[in-house]
Amino acid sequence: MNDITDRSAHSSALPGFLGTVDVAVSHLESVMLAAGVLLMALNTVANVVGRFVLQHSLFFSEELNRILIILITFAGISYAARQGRHIRMSAIYDALPPGMRKNLMVLIAAVTALAMFALCYFAIGYITKVANSGRVLPALQLPVYWIFLWVPVGFFMTGLQYALTAVKNMTAKDIYLSTQVLEGYDDDELEV
Repeated sequence: MNDITDRSAHSSALPGFLGTVDVAVSHLESVMLAAGVLLMALNTVANVVGRFVLQHSLFFSEELNRILIILITFAGISYAARQGRHIRMSAIYDALPPGMRKNLMVLIAAVTALAMFALCYFAIGYITKVANSGRVLPALQLPVYWIFLWVPVGFFMTGLQYALTAVKNMTAKDIYLSTQVLEGYDDDELEV
């Protein structure tokens, strides 16, 4: 990957500290998604080779893939928020004039951010209960709560994405679905 591509993949349309936070979250999402997908593919291929060539499956393969699916899912919700790709129910929103749409987008992004931060909080509480149970994974012998550590991380990063989107909409002239995606449909959506 050349330097120009790398800079455009991890740049922010936000100024100052918020731009730094946005870029840091982008890097973390990228690492989590890439590592998760690559490790899952490697684990699955190794298990298939072991099963059919060596006649022995990897005893931990299913558990590792379960951990990686959770990692990919919760890093993916943050990535989808960054790309403005979450489902939108927009019949009423689309009928509003631009000024009201902008205010509604700020409200939607702010409420969604608060919901994600609340889910992060509740996930931490759940993980604490699971950690106190002392359960371990049968094959890997890792504490079960380790599987769920990605859940609050994903909710927190998604909450940050929506909070940054609210800020972007409060400070920019246009209406944004995320910090980098202008509102619109199909051909109208424009990534900046």
